[in-house]
Amino acid sequence: MSFFSNFNSDRCPCQITGNPLNGLCEKVCVEVNKVFDACIKQTQEEGILLNLTNLTPANPTYPLTFISARSIGTVGTITNLQIDRLQDRPNFARVQVTVAIPVEVLFVDANNVEGKGNSTVTLTEDVIMFVPEPSVIPYTVNSVVSLVSTQGVYTGENTFNVSACVTLILKIVMTVDLLIPSYGYCNIPPCQDYSQEVCAGFFELPLFPNTNN
Repeated sequence: MSFFSNFNSDRCPCQITGNPLNGLCEKVCVEVNKVFDACIKQTQEEGILLNLTNLTPANPTYPLTFISARSIGTVGTITNLQIDRLQDRPNFARVQVTVAIPVEVLFVDANNVEGKGNSTVTLTEDVIMFVPEPSVIPYTVNSVVSLVSTQGVYTGENTFNVSACVTLILKIVMTVDLLIPSYGYCNIPPCQDYSQEVCAGFFELPLFPNTNN
């Protein structure tokens, strides 16, 4: 069993049916990352230069042939952050930021030996976002990133020129103590082991045939 295969308890996460107030038992203070604002940008970037480091194998036979590139993880590194509040729009600000996306690149060398290396793609964004007023607990600007490339050419010196599909999500986040209604602690059901049930049907057979004709 799991949460979503066990709907016998009102303490399991599932879709609410009936009165949503039924079963509420307390107000709970939880520490969470509250997202005050977020925006997404999806673009096709051309002419990205990927300078490879940490090559495996360390000494490929040149020239290299590009196979693909993909971001490593989903967290971008933010630098050069500048926030300028807009005088005519309370709680809004101009957010300028540089986001570095770690990338793994796959290739084959001149001997048709597959290899890989690491690189970084850097994006600069200039957007308007909701930014909370100053407080004791500071907000942060986070990024969620994804990059995929299947087209690229080798330009020499461990460098590829590629086209890539890039997704970038910027978030204004703060760790807060949030008061929420609660149904109490979850009832965690036991796990259901996977089985192909190769004996299904066989164990249901009688030990001896029915002779009552």
